[in-house]
Amino acid sequence: MHGLNPPQRQAVLHTEGPLLVLAGAGSGKTRVIVEKIAHLITSGRMPAKRIAAITFTNKSAREMRERVARRIKGDAAEGLLVCTFHALGLRMLQVDHAKLGLKRGFSIFDGDDSAAQVKDLLPPGSKPDAVDAMRNLISRAKNAGLSPQQAAAAAVSVREHEAAALYARYQQRLATFNAVDFDDLIRLPVQLLESDADCVAAWRERIGYLLVDECQDTNDAQYRLLKAIAGPAGAFTCVGDDDQSIYAWRGANPDNLLQLGSDYPALKIVKLEQNYRCSNRVLRAANALIAHNPHEHPKTLWSDQADGERIRVWECRDHAHEAEKVASEIQFTSQLRSAAWSDFCVLFRGNFQSRALEKALQLLRVPYHLSGGTAFLDRGEVKDAMAWLRLIANPDDDAAFLRAVQSPKREVGATTLAKLAEMAQHAQLPMARAAESIAVLKQLAPRAANALGGFVDVLRGLRNDAERLPPAELVRRLNERSGLLAMLRAQCKDEATFQRRRSNLDELADWFDGPRTSGAGELAAALALLSHADKGDAGNQVRLMSLHAAKGLEFRYVFIVGVEDGVLPHEASIDEGRIDEERRLLYVGITRAKEQLWLSHAREAQKWGDRLRLQPSRFIDELPAAELQRDGADPVADAERKQERATAGFAAIKALLGS
Repeated sequence: MHGLNPPQRQAVLHTEGPLLVLAGAGSGKTRVIVEKIAHLITSGRMPAKRIAAITFTNKSAREMRERVARRIKGDAAEGLLVCTFHALGLRMLQVDHAKLGLKRGFSIFDGDDSAAQVKDLLPPGSKPDAVDAMRNLISRAKNAGLSPQQAAAAAVSVREHEAAALYARYQQRLATFNAVDFDDLIRLPVQLLESDADCVAAWRERIGYLLVDECQDTNDAQYRLLKAIAGPAGAFTCVGDDDQSIYAWRGANPDNLLQLGSDYPALKIVKLEQNYRCSNRVLRAANALIAHNPHEHPKTLWSDQADGERIRVWECRDHAHEAEKVASEIQFTSQLRSAAWSDFCVLFRGNFQSRALEKALQLLRVPYHLSGGTAFLDRGEVKDAMAWLRLIANPDDDAAFLRAVQSPKREVGATTLAKLAEMAQHAQLPMARAAESIAVLKQLAPRAANALGGFVDVLRGLRNDAERLPPAELVRRLNERSGLLAMLRAQCKDEATFQRRRSNLDELADWFDGPRTSGAGELAAALALLSHADKGDAGNQVRLMSLHAAKGLEFRYVFIVGVEDGVLPHEASIDEGRIDEERRLLYVGITRAKEQLWLSHAREAQKWGDRLRLQPSRFIDELPAAELQRDGADPVADAERKQERATAGFAAIKALLGS
């Protein structure tokens, strides 16, 4: 525990009774969790196999596992569980699936699968917005830990009653497919633990100590899962920061931090307020901003680092001018400070704001990486291969069958599939099993029957391969024998495009390498848990990303653009009185900056052909004036900056000419 500050050390050593660590931005919370795991194991208080550390992304879980492995040598950490909430829920369902009416090898429906089922259950011709609205209401009920019956009882509007009825039919459909969706990975274990005394006792025996990171981001179902496992004794450490709760729109409930105190009166609270990331000037601005929010446990971040540069505040003509200034400043600062492009990050409230920035950076030939592009698992060829893999693991998965049988296309059209579905329903068989029936095939047109027979032969062969081949080899064989590679070859107009898309299938196979998974069913389930938000290294490029995506990251130089009323805070938040979360969002953005921060806003914007006058964000006036440098407000500083830019520009020209 060498190098821990006193509050960090206090959090690590407290192992008797429940603990809440209120960890401010950049205060070393991950190190505290890693050190606490090491202390629990090496002190003999808890064996590694009875410790579970829960994070919110697979990337965070992977990094924490790596840090624990570096901290604890040998096999002392063997059996330690570090995973996401959903991965923990999956593990519980795999152990206790029979108690919930699930068969081994159940499928996990992704967002597209769920949307397809909701659409199918709604009246024909339902618009996409209606499908999304109903799916979101079902998801909200599940994130609150409600069953269909409980959702119906809690409904207050006609729309909520309709959603609850649809929720019940949707769950029946999932049961028919021997499937769960992503939200069920939390809801169903909660249902089981809260209703089965033997089951909850068994899981408390398996997990003797629980550590939960980013606790402010838990939804109601996740909080209930935490409580059920921890039990009345409260053998847990929760780490969170109410000032960084920015996910209410997806069900997170920051009041869960307060609820801990009610549910566990013996709860000890430790505050981590020393920041190891930002300059003191940035921290003073962040503290002043967030002080406008109500707090049950206020924190004041501080640092022993220098004050640093004042925060630059720019007023720009419009968003094009704003983007040009940002791009130019990045290029200038990179030259002046010999900074890498990856030291810079530009943050915005909505992804639509990236377009002007991309254009301006391209004009200056500044390399950039835009977060939020098409996720790996959303790529068409990857989803096709996943459908095949799911069907190999679970023959009851009709959604996977419908995608696989059409990837690649064969002589099986919509009419044939509709007739097959009708016959399968009549015979009370999943569609894949019905397609194996000679009696069923005889009722179809010969060409369609032959095509289905060929599909079934390939599927049967791959299912046999799954029993004897290593998982990665199974995926590679699937890509060949299913016809997916041939389909890509036919679709791609040039070799470069084909090789790029083929590499996605190769990468999918690589994900299955290693000893941590076995069996096609478990592999498919594990892959379904991979977060779409987990990205690889973007290399030496300027990062462009939303404020939500920036949480947990840090950069030497940070620009926050579009700091205008109606954008940040968002117009809907203003109308609905939800300003506190928008303020927390800006707080998160400000505390990403290690050395220097820029805030910019535009005077005008064009919308529907009209020029609109914009107002600076009300949040700018909540920042301490002494920490800001506004354009034009300090002529001496502006003149010095202008001279600095001229000197740097002249030096760059000299270097270019080689003189």
